[in-house]
Amino acid sequence: MTTTADRFRAAVERRDLTALDDLFTDDIRFYSPVKFSPFEGRPMVLGLFGVLLRTFEDFRYIGRHTGSAETSGGTTAPSEVLLFRAAVGGRQIHGVDLLHFHEDGRIKEFTVMVRPQSAVQVLGEAVLAGLAADGLVPAPAGPAAG
Repeated sequence: MTTTADRFRAAVERRDLTALDDLFTDDIRFYSPVKFSPFEGRPMVLGLFGVLLRTFEDFRYIGRHTGSAETSGGTTAPSEVLLFRAAVGGRQIHGVDLLHFHEDGRIKEFTVMVRPQSAVQVLGEAVLAGLAADGLVPAPAGPAAG
């Protein structure tokens, strides 16, 4: 039986943004390693994935763990942890994707944790630039013109 996590993993590995669309709840929350508040809602999260799929180099999942975990709302939900390796800007990244599932099987919360810190900084800068380029967030303020 193919699970939502299997379908998610396959879509990411194929870099198939369209296949991700029906895997997320409308009110999905995405917790980033570089931003305190979550990205919220399917349109924003799909836009973020578009940037991530362009940003990561040599992305591959290397393991998985299935169980349950507490969500940000304090309830326990079926969950899966997917371990990955990738590169961004030539820096190697090791990370985990934590998926919490809604009772209908779709992903309702998604948390990413990555290391090392130097790679997190490069990733954060690349993702912010991509989000701004795609019009999903305002462009960062540059130095004042003199």
